Amino acid sequence: MTVVVVGPDTASDLDGVAGVRLVARTADPRRAPRLVGEARPHVVVVGLDGNREALLAALPEVAARVPEARVLAVAGAARDPGAEVLAAVRAGATGFVVSGSEADVLADAVRRTAAGEAVFPPGLAETVLAARGGCTRARPRLTPREADVLRLVVDGLTARQIATRLVLSPRTVEHHIHRMLRRLAVPNRAALVRRAIEDGLA
Repeated sequence: MTVVVVGPDTASDLDGVAGVRLVARTADPRRAPRLVGEARPHVVVVGLDGNREALLAALPEVAARVPEARVLAVAGAARDPGAEVLAAVRAGATGFVVSGSEADVLADAVRRTAAGEAVFPPGLAETVLAARGGCTRARPRLTPREADVLRLVVDGLTARQIATRLVLSPRTVEHHIHRMLRRLAVPNRAALVRRAIEDGLA
């Protein structure tokens, strides 16, 4: 699995960990779109601890250059973590981890991001909803059970873990998830999480 790192030296220990191959890196956000377009990685890891505004501004073009690549944002603990995550997701990130994580934790996040999973810190739903501003897009109505399931999907739980938490069968959980995917017209769980974060659905 190939990775491009953009921003500060966030992923210095990532190269070679469990099949992760670092193919390019740059600290300059202006070079990022071209670099990603040339390298065509599976995952772009963006460290936001440096020039945050410039890095966030570069994300949409990075995502546009290689639409199939996933973007994993990495940032230190913020006073307002919900706002930090929300800003990264709105800019195009499909996952978010806290910087300072051990190399194997970061590598696992990269692998899960490449597989299409939505990788976010536990308890994300509450912090993002607290930080979220008004949304102009029409919000579909979810049943209370769907909202419960979606909140746990946002928190990164698997269908089996959600089933245990809500005392449901895994099949019932998957049914709820597939109904929400169809209703919200999104292709996968990562897109579902992004929509939930942007629109405050959970």
